[in-house]
Amino acid sequence: MSSDPHFDDTFDEPGDADPPEAICGSKEVGALAHLYRAEVYRSTVWRQRLDQTTNWAVVSTGIALSVVFAGVGASPFPIVLVGMLCVMFLMLEARRYRFFYVWRFRARVLEIAFYVPMLRGKGAQIPLDRGTALSDDYEKPQYRISMLRAVGRRLRRNFGWIFALQGAAYFAKIAIHPYDVETWNEYVLRAHIGPIPGWLAMLAGIAFHIGWITVAVVTWRQEQKDKTKMADFLDSRKDVLSRPGVKVTPARGLDGLGGNLD
Repeated sequence: MSSDPHFDDTFDEPGDADPPEAICGSKEVGALAHLYRAEVYRSTVWRQRLDQTTNWAVVSTGIALSVVFAGVGASPFPIVLVGMLCVMFLMLEARRYRFFYVWRFRARVLEIAFYVPMLRGKGAQIPLDRGTALSDDYEKPQYRISMLRAVGRRLRRNFGWIFALQGAAYFAKIAIHPYDVETWNEYVLRAHIGPIPGWLAMLAGIAFHIGWITVAVVTWRQEQKDKTKMADFLDSRKDVLSRPGVKVTPARGLDGLGGNLD
């Protein structure tokens, strides 16, 4: 014991002591509840923006088909133009999907790490550590999905069907409207677009459809190989995973809580 009356050697510096295991006060719980509502609201807003670009593509395709099949001498070129326009809508929707996935990821982590323990009767526990996927994401936001995988998802969900409809309409316009073709030469002649010969126009259309089918299949296989759930939450910080009592399994999340974001 020191002779100095103002010195107490039993007092540790705040930085030397380990932090409490969790915070479960009413203020913290209320703050997280409001944070969860905000993240759900933002994900809902961006989800509605995804529907807007899909609606634009559907309306544009409907207008193009109406123009193409309106008259006997109408050219199939409007279908080609609307296909290019839908590619732009697809890129815009994939970009919006990447933003939507950020808010969805945050809301999902809050559900798994905060609300699931409450629903299981473990109480409101807010773990303290040197960083998690959620806290790091608020400090340094980042995309949670690549642009290619976002394009693939929007193709499989919406735009693949739109492109398939456009391809079928293009084939129908050339083959059966206003009357059925009888020879292959006649089919190629109908497929010409201005100075572009019919065979070249058809090859371009086939390459276009093979391209989006390839992207959809490749990204789908990538997601099938990715068997981890909440990988960002698990791999956020190694010091969190190495603590005693933290159990991690390949198919489930932290402390056995899984969550699929697909």
